[in-house]
Amino acid sequence: MNIISVEDLYKSYGEKVLFDGIAFQINERERIGLVGVNGTGKSTLLRVMAGLESTERGKLTHANHFHVEYLPQQPEFDMDSTVLEQVFHGDTPLMKALRDYEEALALLQLAPSDEKRQAKLFAAQSRMDATGAWEAQTTAKTVLSKLGIRDFSQRVGTLSGGQRKRVAMARVLIQPADLLILDEPTNHIDHETVEWLEGYLSSWKGSLLLVTHDRYFLDRVTNRMFELDRGKLYSYEGNYASFLEKKAERMEREASMEDKRQNLLRRELAWLRRGAKARTTKQKARIDRVTELRDRKVDGPAASMDMSLGASRLGKKIMELEDVGKSYGDRKLIGGFSYIVLPEDRIGIIGPNGSGKSTLLHMLAGRLQPDEGTIETGTTVKLAYYTQENVEMDDKQRAIDYIKEAAEVIRTASGEAVTAGQMLERFLFTPSQQWTPIGKLSGGERRRLYLLRTLMGEPNVLLLDEPTNDLDIQTLTILEEYLDDFPGVVITVSHDRYFLDRTADHLFVFEGDGQVRKFYGNYSEYLEQSKLERQQESEAARPVKASAAAAGESQTAGQQEGKRDTGRPKKLSFKEQKEWDGIEDRIAEMEDKLAQVKRSIEQAGSDYGKVQDLFREEQELTAQLEQAMERWSELSELVESIGNNK
Repeated sequence: MNIISVEDLYKSYGEKVLFDGIAFQINERERIGLVGVNGTGKSTLLRVMAGLESTERGKLTHANHFHVEYLPQQPEFDMDSTVLEQVFHGDTPLMKALRDYEEALALLQLAPSDEKRQAKLFAAQSRMDATGAWEAQTTAKTVLSKLGIRDFSQRVGTLSGGQRKRVAMARVLIQPADLLILDEPTNHIDHETVEWLEGYLSSWKGSLLLVTHDRYFLDRVTNRMFELDRGKLYSYEGNYASFLEKKAERMEREASMEDKRQNLLRRELAWLRRGAKARTTKQKARIDRVTELRDRKVDGPAASMDMSLGASRLGKKIMELEDVGKSYGDRKLIGGFSYIVLPEDRIGIIGPNGSGKSTLLHMLAGRLQPDEGTIETGTTVKLAYYTQENVEMDDKQRAIDYIKEAAEVIRTASGEAVTAGQMLERFLFTPSQQWTPIGKLSGGERRRLYLLRTLMGEPNVLLLDEPTNDLDIQTLTILEEYLDDFPGVVITVSHDRYFLDRTADHLFVFEGDGQVRKFYGNYSEYLEQSKLERQQESEAARPVKASAAAAGESQTAGQQEGKRDTGRPKKLSFKEQKEWDGIEDRIAEMEDKLAQVKRSIEQAGSDYGKVQDLFREEQELTAQLEQAMERWSELSELVESIGNNK
């Protein structure tokens, strides 16, 4: 059943057409990913769907009580409000009940014996009961904790940009909605949070429409893909991997149709040109057909970005870090870190937000000096630094003039001379866009322009700070291919697992307290290794398994008795039997405790300290329950093995 229908949508900005009569439907529980080159109108379409932007033509049809929740790329906040006040923002009865309760509780805490305030709190609690808001309150605090926000009374103005994005995400995730719209939800969040968000969205009861550059995320979350391409919208069933296959098939079909059109046009033109005398007798319909074939608008293959830029020669000495340390106040970000950068190094830098990753890049770029140790840079190093901060640009300056400030002519890897205008065209800026004031470009187009300028100086060492933020997938794909052939050094800070898998072969892992671990392998290999280490630590914390000893005793007996014994244990040891007899009761007891803790969380209200203690207890019980279930599985296999051996 479809929940919203879009018909004949047309939207333009000046001469640029974003949507040229597009139409589609969204059905219940569909998870749709929207892709397209920066500037094609992805964010505009999301705002239109959220009812925040109008179009010149078109119609959106949905039920009367249809509700949309929208997460923009750059959320707006009341900086004086608290985290919970922002999360409970909205005009629905549910949100009003939550805000009234929080306000009444705060007032009563100031004067506990005030009867009027007690009555106000009682009335607020009644509205919480009537609207079923207790569950929403618990969900909100759970979501905030999972997103790394634990001080619910903190003022929004004191949060970092990434933390504010997480608060905005919590706000939309707790709201009941028919359609959830997310614009770049994975920006500024680490891998663990992305994994949690994937799981949360998989159980989302409504439909989902999102824009993201995170290809692993798209592949796991979506079951349908939309592509915006030169004003048209194409729909594909399946996830991101299916989309890539089906898009390739579509492009092959379109190329074949264009070849047929060109062949037919050549034959028809040859027929017309047989002579002026003959042409006067030609059928008018056939002449009209030739004209139509000639003038028919054909999209043709999509433009592609050529990134084969040259690089300056790089000597043997690049960068040498010795016992580098950096602190802010009492907080140590980096301590005693040493490394010698080698030619063609591909280094990824990962770690929690605020752990010091960008600080290390700033020091490598010479923008910050270490508090301890030294960083020596070779004389042949020509460094380019692509930062995640919004670079100041003159909105009135034209794109081509901005690039010419870096270089009017550059050399490619093959030695070809390329002008600034030609490079802009290779970076998907049409001739008309090149003369467009920067202020009229989309956010993604501005980042693409900044990327081109960063690379125009023919650097041999690239520092990339969160390069995947605000760049479209097509640009990232070509950037990855460029980095494959880049003859210099690439050092990248990123949370994007796919990008790091493609561009880094070893990692600097920020682990807190100034510790930076070196890991040789890509991001996925690091995550697998970390998972294995956690499992080993968990197993080491358990009592030594008696099953291994029992198996060894059985094997010894088997050797004495000959081949008729396979080495399997004939019975459980005393400890194992005792554990097996009581493990199901222990699991049931843990499940009861876990249910009690969850109920206590629901009843805790706004006692934030108590809620956080209960959350920790819930996590510990969940971990213990998982261990008990694993042990039950091991013992049941052992019991079954003994039964089969009799």
